[in-house]
Amino acid sequence: MSIPDGPGERLAALGDELIEIHTWLREELAGLRADVERQLDGRGERPRRLKAHCLSFCSALTRHHTGEDGGAFPALAGSFPELAPTIAKLEEDHELISVVQHDLERLLEGMAAEPDAAEVARVLSALDGLTAILESHFAFEERRIVTALNALSAEAGTAESLLGLPAPNGA
Repeated sequence: MSIPDGPGERLAALGDELIEIHTWLREELAGLRADVERQLDGRGERPRRLKAHCLSFCSALTRHHTGEDGGAFPALAGSFPELAPTIAKLEEDHELISVVQHDLERLLEGMAAEPDAAEVARVLSALDGLTAILESHFAFEERRIVTALNALSAEAGTAESLLGLPAPNGA
């Protein structure tokens, strides 16, 4: 990879940064699931800490999807009108993910100070559902828009302004 030195060039391509953000979100979700499994086995964090971890993940996911909806998707639609059906599908996914996410948050908010195995199993099931939807969504998004994101110039914006989060490596 050559070092960008002209106007409109960026150090890291947006599509590559999108993949980094998705990788980080996948890792965070896997860590959260492991925390819930430990809770189910009786070796986990206190429920309050588990709730905080989950709500932190959900907040990052919401920032990412809100950033895409308000930043990357309009930029892509302006530069690549042929992506309109793909963008519409991704926006529908975001709405579905938001519903699943809110259901998980409600489960966590209602979690007892000392949750029983059934309560923790419901949270684990909700996480599994969220994981399945996110994996499908991330894979589709990566297949369909990474190349177009990589083609956007630096004037389109930063990873944070277009994707809702900075790339985890600080690029």
